[in-house]
Amino acid sequence: MPWYHHFFHGLPQVAWKTAQTEEQTRQELELLVESLEIGPDDHLLDVFCGYGRHALPLARLGCRVTGVDISTEYVHELQSAAHAESLAIDAIQADILQTVLTRPFDAAYCIGNSFSFFPYATMLRFLKQIAGQLRPGGRFLAHSGMVAETVLPDYQERNWMPVGEDIFYLAEHDYNPERSCIDSHLTYIRNGVTETRHARHYIYTIAELRRLLRKAGLRVIDLYGTTDGQPFALGDESVWILAEVSS
Repeated sequence: MPWYHHFFHGLPQVAWKTAQTEEQTRQELELLVESLEIGPDDHLLDVFCGYGRHALPLARLGCRVTGVDISTEYVHELQSAAHAESLAIDAIQADILQTVLTRPFDAAYCIGNSFSFFPYATMLRFLKQIAGQLRPGGRFLAHSGMVAETVLPDYQERNWMPVGEDIFYLAEHDYNPERSCIDSHLTYIRNGVTETRHARHYIYTIAELRRLLRKAGLRVIDLYGTTDGQPFALGDESVWILAEVSS
């Protein structure tokens, strides 16, 4: 069973949510709305939706959002929030690769490092699944900080950082050049409680992702290095890849 089936619960969930800022989310939402050209009543697919950081405000704008995430904790939180506000959100707890969705969507997005979870064959299958869920001309925005051009120029085998006021995050990374992936041993510490996790991220070049997207039926139309739409450059912290279903 893939590592991400066992990762998303407990302290790592708390740390991820704590690390996200309101300003960051606002900027990402502005990019989503503008680049995907979405508006009220559009049907959106939020891939790896988490606790609804983007799904909730988009639903408040009148969009109809379907979110899929592997985390039971996050999906329950999103369902509760959507129910409390009577928002048009369908939150599904499942592996996206094993989820059957029948609705054609106007747009889809995948924000966070979850875009790097899959090896080549699985990544192609995932992208074909996304393309197959979109109406003709539908757009897909993918975000990642784990492409080769972002992570390798400043690769660090070990790092640590505080998260919020009371969580410490420690990471040990092992890059495997033959498989183009990074295996990470992660430690989270909070008030004397320690939790450890293993993660694996597959490192693609942007050119490789462009070819994968094209094989899946998605044409790349832009690459951003920032949420204000600046063109991507080597060494940027992350990349935003905007694609649309090929005609």
